[in-house]
Amino acid sequence: MEYKTGLLRNGIRLVHIAVDSKVAHFGVLINAGTRDELPGQSGIAHLTEHMLFKGTHKRKAYHILSRLDDVGGEFDAYTTKEDIALYTTFLNSYYNRSIELLSDVLFSSVLPEKELLKERDVICDEINSYRDNPAELVFDEFESYLFSNHALGNPILGDEASIRNISVCDIKTFMKRCFNTDQMVLCSAGNIPFNKLMHYCDKYFGEHPENLRGFQRAEFSQSQRFEKRKEIGSHQAHCMLGNTAYSYRDERRLALILLSNILAGPVMNSRLNLLLREKHGITYNIESSYNPYYETGNFSIYFGTDNDKVEKCLSLIRKELISLCNTPLGSMQLSKAKRQIMGQLAISTENHAQMMLSAAKSYLLFDDIESLPSLFDRIEQIKSSDITEVANEVCHPDKLSMLLFN
Repeated sequence: MEYKTGLLRNGIRLVHIAVDSKVAHFGVLINAGTRDELPGQSGIAHLTEHMLFKGTHKRKAYHILSRLDDVGGEFDAYTTKEDIALYTTFLNSYYNRSIELLSDVLFSSVLPEKELLKERDVICDEINSYRDNPAELVFDEFESYLFSNHALGNPILGDEASIRNISVCDIKTFMKRCFNTDQMVLCSAGNIPFNKLMHYCDKYFGEHPENLRGFQRAEFSQSQRFEKRKEIGSHQAHCMLGNTAYSYRDERRLALILLSNILAGPVMNSRLNLLLREKHGITYNIESSYNPYYETGNFSIYFGTDNDKVEKCLSLIRKELISLCNTPLGSMQLSKAKRQIMGQLAISTENHAQMMLSAAKSYLLFDDIESLPSLFDRIEQIKSSDITEVANEVCHPDKLSMLLFN
Protein backbone atom coordinates (compact mmCIF):
# COMPACT_ATOMS: atom_id res chain seq x y z
CA MET A 1 0.00 0.00 0.00
CA GLU A 2 1.15 3.53 -0.79
CA TYR A 3 1.00 5.99 2.11
CA LYS A 4 1.17 9.76 1.76
CA THR A 5 1.27 12.17 4.67
CA GLY A 6 0.68 15.87 5.20
CA LEU A 7 0.60 18.52 7.91
CA LEU A 8 -1.96 21.31 8.25
CA ARG A 9 -0.98 24.76 9.50
CA ASN A 10 -2.63 24.16 12.90
CA GLY A 11 -0.68 20.95 13.58
CA ILE A 12 -3.28 18.39 12.46
CA ARG A 13 -1.61 15.56 10.57
CA LEU A 14 -2.97 13.63 7.59
CA VAL A 15 -2.28 10.14 6.28
CA HIS A 16 -3.74 8.88 3.01
CA ILE A 17 -3.76 5.38 1.54
CA ALA A 18 -4.33 5.16 -2.20
CA VAL A 19 -7.01 2.51 -2.84
CA ASP A 20 -8.35 1.68 -6.30
CA SER A 21 -11.99 1.35 -5.31
CA LYS A 22 -15.30 3.12 -5.83
CA VAL A 23 -15.69 3.19 -2.05
CA ALA A 24 -13.64 5.58 0.10
CA HIS A 25 -13.16 6.17 3.82
CA PHE A 26 -12.27 9.30 5.75
CA GLY A 27 -11.90 9.84 9.47
CA VAL A 28 -10.17 11.54 12.34
CA LEU A 29 -8.40 9.82 15.24
CA ILE A 30 -8.03 11.87 18.41
CA ASN A 31 -5.50 10.99 21.08
CA ALA A 32 -8.04 11.34 23.90
CA GLY A 33 -10.00 8.64 25.67
CA THR A 34 -11.12 7.15 28.95
CA ARG A 35 -7.69 7.49 30.54
CA ASP A 36 -7.87 11.28 30.14
CA GLU A 37 -11.02 11.63 32.25
CA LEU A 38 -10.76 13.62 35.45
CA PRO A 39 -11.91 12.15 38.78
CA GLY A 40 -15.69 12.04 39.04
CA GLN A 41 -16.15 12.18 35.24
CA SER A 42 -16.03 8.49 34.33
CA GLY A 43 -17.63 8.04 30.92
CA ILE A 44 -17.25 11.61 29.70
CA ALA A 45 -15.07 10.62 26.70
CA HIS A 46 -17.71 8.21 25.40
CA LEU A 47 -20.55 10.64 26.19
CA THR A 48 -18.69 13.36 24.28
CA GLU A 49 -18.42 11.08 21.25
CA HIS A 50 -22.20 10.60 21.34
CA MET A 51 -22.95 14.30 21.79
CA LEU A 52 -20.92 15.32 18.74
CA PHE A 53 -23.73 13.92 16.58
CA LYS A 54 -26.50 15.92 18.29
CA GLY A 55 -26.33 19.12 16.30
CA THR A 56 -23.99 21.83 15.02
CA HIS A 57 -24.40 25.52 14.38
CA LYS A 58 -25.83 24.76 10.93
CA ARG A 59 -27.22 21.20 11.25
CA LYS A 60 -29.69 19.47 13.52
CA ALA A 61 -29.01 15.87 14.54
CA TYR A 62 -31.28 14.56 11.77
CA HIS A 63 -29.37 16.46 9.11
CA ILE A 64 -26.04 15.14 10.39
CA LEU A 65 -27.32 11.58 10.11
CA SER A 66 -28.89 12.18 6.71
CA ARG A 67 -25.97 13.99 5.09
CA LEU A 68 -24.20 10.73 4.19
CA ASP A 69 -27.14 8.36 4.58
CA ASP A 70 -28.86 10.13 1.68
CA VAL A 71 -26.04 9.13 -0.69
CA GLY A 72 -25.61 5.60 0.67
CA GLY A 73 -22.72 6.47 2.96
CA GLU A 74 -22.11 5.77 6.64
CA PHE A 75 -20.90 7.81 9.62
CA ASP A 76 -19.62 5.99 12.69
CA ALA A 77 -17.52 6.53 15.81
CA TYR A 78 -15.96 4.74 18.76
CA THR A 79 -14.18 5.47 22.02
CA THR A 80 -11.36 3.46 23.60
CA LYS A 81 -9.16 3.91 26.66
CA GLU A 82 -6.87 6.21 24.66
CA ASP A 83 -8.70 7.28 21.47
CA ILE A 84 -11.86 8.77 20.04
CA ALA A 85 -12.43 8.08 16.35
CA LEU A 86 -14.97 9.51 13.91
CA TYR A 87 -15.00 7.95 10.46
CA THR A 88 -17.07 7.82 7.31
CA THR A 89 -17.59 5.48 4.35
CA PHE A 90 -18.90 6.80 1.03
CA LEU A 91 -18.59 6.68 -2.75
CA ASN A 92 -15.40 8.36 -3.97
CA SER A 93 -17.33 11.25 -5.53
CA TYR A 94 -18.47 12.41 -2.07
CA TYR A 95 -15.09 13.16 -0.51
CA ASN A 96 -15.86 16.88 -0.18
CA ARG A 97 -19.22 16.18 1.47
CA SER A 98 -17.70 13.74 3.95
CA ILE A 99 -14.76 15.94 4.95
CA GLU A 100 -16.95 19.01 5.40
CA LEU A 101 -19.44 17.05 7.53
CA LEU A 102 -16.79 15.56 9.78
CA SER A 103 -15.21 18.97 10.31
CA ASP A 104 -18.60 20.49 11.15
CA VAL A 105 -19.32 17.77 13.71
CA LEU A 106 -15.89 17.97 15.32
CA PHE A 107 -15.50 21.74 15.54
CA SER A 108 -19.02 23.19 15.49
CA SER A 109 -21.11 20.93 17.71
CA VAL A 110 -23.47 22.92 19.93
CA LEU A 111 -24.08 20.16 22.52
CA PRO A 112 -27.75 21.01 23.17
CA GLU A 113 -28.87 20.53 26.76
CA LYS A 114 -32.08 18.70 25.82
CA GLU A 115 -30.07 16.20 23.76
CA LEU A 116 -27.71 15.62 26.69
CA LEU A 117 -30.67 14.75 28.90
CA LYS A 118 -31.78 12.12 26.38
CA GLU A 119 -28.30 10.80 25.73
CA ARG A 120 -27.68 10.27 29.44
CA ASP A 121 -30.67 7.92 29.45
CA VAL A 122 -29.43 6.14 26.32
CA ILE A 123 -25.98 5.50 27.79
CA CYS A 124 -27.34 4.45 31.18
CA ASP A 125 -29.53 1.95 29.34
CA GLU A 126 -26.40 0.77 27.50
CA ILE A 127 -24.61 0.36 30.85
CA ASN A 128 -27.49 -1.68 32.27
CA SER A 129 -27.59 -3.83 29.15
CA TYR A 130 -23.87 -4.45 29.54
CA ARG A 131 -24.34 -5.51 33.15
CA ASP A 132 -26.74 -8.22 31.96
CA ASN A 133 -23.96 -9.77 29.88
CA PRO A 134 -21.31 -11.23 32.22
CA ALA A 135 -19.22 -12.45 29.27
CA GLU A 136 -18.55 -8.78 28.43
CA LEU A 137 -18.73 -7.31 31.92
CA VAL A 138 -15.92 -9.55 33.17
CA PHE A 139 -13.46 -7.87 30.77
CA ASP A 140 -14.16 -4.39 32.13
CA GLU A 141 -14.16 -5.45 35.74
CA PHE A 142 -10.90 -7.34 35.32
CA GLU A 143 -9.24 -4.25 33.89
CA SER A 144 -10.62 -2.13 36.75
CA TYR A 145 -8.73 -4.36 39.19
CA LEU A 146 -5.63 -4.63 36.98
CA PHE A 147 -5.34 -0.83 36.69
CA SER A 148 -6.71 -0.06 40.13
CA ASN A 149 -6.65 3.62 41.17
CA HIS A 150 -5.82 4.74 37.63
CA ALA A 151 -8.05 6.09 34.85
CA LEU A 152 -7.04 3.14 32.62
CA GLY A 153 -9.23 1.07 34.90
CA ASN A 154 -12.32 3.18 34.19
CA PRO A 155 -15.01 1.48 32.10
CA ILE A 156 -15.41 3.18 28.73
CA LEU A 157 -19.16 3.56 29.27
CA GLY A 158 -18.60 5.06 32.72
CA ASP A 159 -21.01 4.53 35.58
CA GLU A 160 -24.59 5.71 35.91
CA ALA A 161 -23.97 8.13 38.79
CA SER A 162 -21.16 9.86 36.91
CA ILE A 163 -23.07 10.03 33.61
CA ARG A 164 -26.05 11.64 35.36
CA ASN A 165 -23.83 14.40 36.73
CA ILE A 166 -21.89 15.34 33.58
CA SER A 167 -22.99 18.72 32.23
CA VAL A 168 -22.64 20.46 28.88
CA CYS A 169 -19.99 22.66 30.51
CA ASP A 170 -18.05 19.54 31.54
CA ILE A 171 -18.09 18.23 27.96
CA LYS A 172 -16.94 21.57 26.55
CA THR A 173 -14.09 21.64 29.07
CA PHE A 174 -13.11 18.07 28.19
CA MET A 175 -13.04 18.91 24.48
CA LYS A 176 -11.01 22.08 24.99
CA ARG A 177 -8.54 20.22 27.18
CA CYS A 178 -8.21 17.01 25.14
CA PHE A 179 -9.18 17.72 21.51
CA ASN A 180 -5.78 19.17 20.65
CA THR A 181 -4.79 19.81 17.05
CA ASP A 182 -1.33 18.29 17.61
CA GLN A 183 -3.06 15.14 18.88
CA MET A 184 -5.31 14.58 15.86
CA VAL A 185 -4.68 12.58 12.70
CA LEU A 186 -6.94 12.80 9.68
CA CYS A 187 -6.99 9.57 7.72
CA SER A 188 -8.18 8.61 4.26
CA ALA A 189 -8.36 5.50 2.11
CA GLY A 190 -9.66 5.98 -1.39
CA ASN A 191 -9.10 7.00 -4.97
CA ILE A 192 -8.39 10.73 -4.89
CA PRO A 193 -5.35 12.81 -5.91
CA PHE A 194 -3.42 13.69 -2.76
CA ASN A 195 -3.21 17.41 -3.58
CA LYS A 196 -6.99 17.52 -3.91
CA LEU A 197 -7.38 15.75 -0.55
CA MET A 198 -4.96 18.19 1.06
CA HIS A 199 -6.99 21.08 -0.36
CA TYR A 200 -10.21 19.76 1.20
CA CYS A 201 -8.54 19.08 4.55
CA ASP A 202 -6.88 22.48 4.64
CA LYS A 203 -10.18 24.16 3.72
CA TYR A 204 -12.29 22.46 6.39
CA PHE A 205 -9.80 21.54 9.12
CA GLY A 206 -6.82 23.84 8.65
CA GLU A 207 -8.81 27.00 9.30
CA HIS A 208 -9.39 26.14 12.96
CA PRO A 209 -7.02 27.64 15.55
CA GLU A 210 -4.03 25.69 16.80
CA ASN A 211 -4.72 24.07 20.17
CA LEU A 212 -1.67 22.27 21.54
CA ARG A 213 -1.79 19.73 24.34
CA GLY A 214 -1.01 21.31 27.68
CA PHE A 215 -0.97 18.34 30.02
CA GLN A 216 0.94 15.12 30.57
CA ARG A 217 -0.98 11.89 31.04
CA ALA A 218 -0.68 10.32 34.46
CA GLU A 219 1.31 7.16 33.85
CA PHE A 220 0.38 3.82 35.36
CA SER A 221 3.15 2.40 37.52
CA GLN A 222 2.52 -1.07 38.94
CA SER A 223 -0.25 -3.62 39.40
CA GLN A 224 -0.72 -5.95 42.34
CA ARG A 225 -1.56 -9.56 41.58
CA PHE A 226 -5.11 -10.45 42.65
CA GLU A 227 -7.54 -13.36 42.70
CA LYS A 228 -11.23 -12.54 43.00
CA ARG A 229 -14.35 -14.69 42.76
CA LYS A 230 -17.83 -13.19 42.50
CA GLU A 231 -21.06 -15.13 42.73
CA ILE A 232 -23.53 -13.80 40.16
CA GLY A 233 -25.89 -16.79 40.07
CA SER A 234 -25.33 -17.61 36.40
CA HIS A 235 -25.50 -21.05 34.80
CA GLN A 236 -22.08 -20.55 33.26
CA ALA A 237 -18.87 -19.32 34.82
CA HIS A 238 -16.86 -16.55 33.16
CA CYS A 239 -13.17 -16.32 33.97
CA MET A 240 -10.38 -13.88 33.17
CA LEU A 241 -6.69 -14.53 33.70
CA GLY A 242 -4.20 -11.81 32.95
CA ASN A 243 -1.31 -9.52 33.67
CA THR A 244 0.02 -6.10 32.78
CA ALA A 245 2.10 -6.25 29.62
CA TYR A 246 4.22 -4.26 27.18
CA SER A 247 3.44 -0.78 25.91
CA TYR A 248 3.12 0.31 22.28
CA ARG A 249 6.75 1.35 22.30
CA ASP A 250 8.22 -1.88 23.65
CA GLU A 251 10.16 -3.94 21.10
CA ARG A 252 8.87 -7.14 22.73
CA ARG A 253 5.31 -6.25 21.78
CA LEU A 254 5.46 -8.18 18.50
CA ALA A 255 6.62 -11.37 20.23
CA LEU A 256 3.70 -11.09 22.66
CA ILE A 257 1.25 -10.66 19.77
CA LEU A 258 2.66 -13.84 18.23
CA LEU A 259 2.48 -15.67 21.55
CA SER A 260 -1.13 -14.61 22.15
CA ASN A 261 -2.06 -15.85 18.69
CA ILE A 262 -0.42 -19.21 19.34
CA LEU A 263 -2.11 -19.53 22.69
CA ALA A 264 -5.74 -18.63 21.98
CA GLY A 265 -5.94 -16.25 19.07
CA PRO A 266 -8.86 -15.95 16.62
CA VAL A 267 -8.04 -19.27 14.96
CA MET A 268 -9.51 -22.73 15.47
CA ASN A 269 -6.12 -24.42 15.83
CA SER A 270 -4.81 -22.30 18.71
CA ARG A 271 -3.36 -24.37 21.53
CA LEU A 272 -6.02 -23.66 24.12
CA ASN A 273 -8.90 -24.04 21.67
CA LEU A 274 -7.59 -27.45 20.61
CA LEU A 275 -7.02 -28.47 24.21
CA LEU A 276 -10.14 -27.22 26.00
CA ARG A 277 -12.73 -27.25 23.24
CA GLU A 278 -11.70 -29.89 20.73
CA LYS A 279 -10.00 -32.43 23.00
CA HIS A 280 -11.92 -32.07 26.28
CA GLY A 281 -15.15 -30.37 25.15
CA ILE A 282 -15.37 -28.21 28.27
CA THR A 283 -15.68 -24.73 26.77
CA TYR A 284 -17.32 -23.14 23.78
CA ASN A 285 -15.28 -19.96 23.89
CA ILE A 286 -11.68 -19.40 24.94
CA GLU A 287 -9.62 -16.48 23.71
CA SER A 288 -6.49 -14.54 24.56
CA SER A 289 -5.95 -10.88 23.86
CA TYR A 290 -3.26 -8.26 24.20
CA ASN A 291 -4.09 -4.55 24.36
CA PRO A 292 -1.07 -2.24 24.46
CA TYR A 293 -1.33 1.28 25.87
CA TYR A 294 1.09 4.19 25.93
CA GLU A 295 3.17 3.03 28.92
CA THR A 296 1.72 -0.39 29.78
CA GLY A 297 -0.57 -3.06 28.39
CA ASN A 298 -3.02 -5.80 29.24
CA PHE A 299 -2.60 -9.48 28.37
CA SER A 300 -5.56 -11.67 29.22
CA ILE A 301 -7.17 -15.06 28.69
CA TYR A 302 -10.95 -15.42 28.85
CA PHE A 303 -13.02 -18.59 28.97
CA GLY A 304 -16.61 -19.51 29.71
CA THR A 305 -17.56 -22.93 31.02
CA ASP A 306 -19.97 -24.76 33.30
CA ASN A 307 -19.41 -23.97 36.97
CA ASP A 308 -18.28 -27.50 37.75
CA LYS A 309 -15.59 -27.42 35.03
CA VAL A 310 -13.80 -24.24 36.06
CA GLU A 311 -11.02 -25.94 38.01
CA LYS A 312 -10.34 -28.38 35.19
CA CYS A 313 -10.07 -25.49 32.71
CA LEU A 314 -7.70 -23.62 35.01
CA SER A 315 -5.55 -26.72 35.46
CA LEU A 316 -5.27 -27.33 31.71
CA ILE A 317 -4.50 -23.67 30.99
CA ARG A 318 -1.82 -23.62 33.68
CA LYS A 319 -0.24 -26.74 32.21
CA GLU A 320 -0.15 -25.20 28.73
CA LEU A 321 1.31 -21.94 29.99
CA ILE A 322 4.06 -23.73 31.92
CA SER A 323 4.87 -25.69 28.77
CA LEU A 324 5.27 -22.45 26.80
CA CYS A 325 7.47 -21.02 29.56
CA ASN A 326 9.73 -24.07 29.79
CA THR A 327 9.77 -25.59 26.31
CA PRO A 328 11.02 -23.46 23.41
CA LEU A 329 9.05 -23.69 20.17
CA GLY A 330 10.62 -25.91 17.55
CA SER A 331 11.65 -24.38 14.25
CA MET A 332 8.65 -25.83 12.43
CA GLN A 333 6.24 -24.63 15.13
CA LEU A 334 7.71 -21.14 15.07
CA SER A 335 7.66 -20.97 11.28
CA LYS A 336 4.03 -22.06 11.20
CA ALA A 337 3.07 -19.47 13.83
CA LYS A 338 4.79 -16.72 11.83
CA ARG A 339 3.06 -17.70 8.59
CA GLN A 340 -0.27 -17.71 10.39
CA ILE A 341 0.06 -14.23 11.88
CA MET A 342 1.42 -12.79 8.61
CA GLY A 343 -1.55 -14.25 6.74
CA GLN A 344 -3.96 -12.70 9.23
CA LEU A 345 -2.26 -9.32 8.92
CA ALA A 346 -2.32 -9.45 5.11
CA ILE A 347 -6.02 -10.37 5.07
CA SER A 348 -6.80 -7.53 7.48
CA THR A 349 -5.53 -5.01 4.91
CA GLU A 350 -8.51 -5.94 2.72
CA ASN A 351 -10.68 -4.08 5.25
CA HIS A 352 -9.75 -0.61 4.06
CA ALA A 353 -11.53 1.25 6.86
CA GLN A 354 -9.72 -0.74 9.54
CA MET A 355 -6.41 -0.41 7.69
CA MET A 356 -6.93 3.36 7.51
CA LEU A 357 -7.61 3.64 11.25
CA SER A 358 -4.62 1.43 12.04
CA ALA A 359 -2.39 3.66 9.91
CA ALA A 360 -3.77 6.71 11.73
CA LYS A 361 -2.98 5.13 15.10
CA SER A 362 0.58 4.39 14.01
CA TYR A 363 1.04 7.91 12.67
CA LEU A 364 -0.43 9.36 15.88
CA LEU A 365 1.97 7.40 18.08
CA PHE A 366 5.14 7.19 16.00
CA ASP A 367 4.75 9.85 13.29
CA ASP A 368 5.36 7.00 10.86
CA ILE A 369 3.52 4.07 9.24
CA GLU A 370 5.26 0.74 8.91
CA SER A 371 4.80 -1.06 5.61
CA LEU A 372 3.57 -4.65 5.56
CA PRO A 373 6.89 -5.98 4.15
CA SER A 374 8.79 -4.21 6.96
CA LEU A 375 6.42 -5.69 9.56
CA PHE A 376 6.87 -9.15 8.04
CA ASP A 377 10.64 -8.73 8.24
CA ARG A 378 10.38 -7.96 11.94
CA ILE A 379 8.16 -10.99 12.49
CA GLU A 380 10.70 -13.17 10.71
CA GLN A 381 13.38 -11.92 13.13
CA ILE A 382 11.52 -13.26 16.19
CA LYS A 383 13.39 -16.17 17.73
CA SER A 384 12.07 -19.07 19.78
CA SER A 385 13.96 -17.69 22.77
CA ASP A 386 12.04 -14.39 22.40
CA ILE A 387 8.75 -16.26 22.76
CA THR A 388 10.01 -18.12 25.82
CA GLU A 389 11.24 -14.89 27.43
CA VAL A 390 7.93 -13.13 26.86
CA ALA A 391 5.98 -16.14 28.14
CA ASN A 392 7.94 -16.12 31.41
CA GLU A 393 7.71 -12.34 31.86
CA VAL A 394 4.01 -11.93 31.12
CA CYS A 395 2.19 -15.26 30.94
CA HIS A 396 3.64 -17.47 33.65
CA PRO A 397 0.67 -18.76 35.68
CA ASP A 398 2.28 -17.65 38.95
CA LYS A 399 2.17 -14.05 37.69
CA LEU A 400 -1.41 -14.05 36.41
CA SER A 401 -4.30 -12.44 38.25
CA MET A 402 -7.78 -13.95 38.10
CA LEU A 403 -11.38 -12.78 38.15
CA LEU A 404 -14.13 -15.38 38.18
CA PHE A 405 -17.87 -14.82 37.81
CA ASN A 406 -19.96 -17.85 38.77
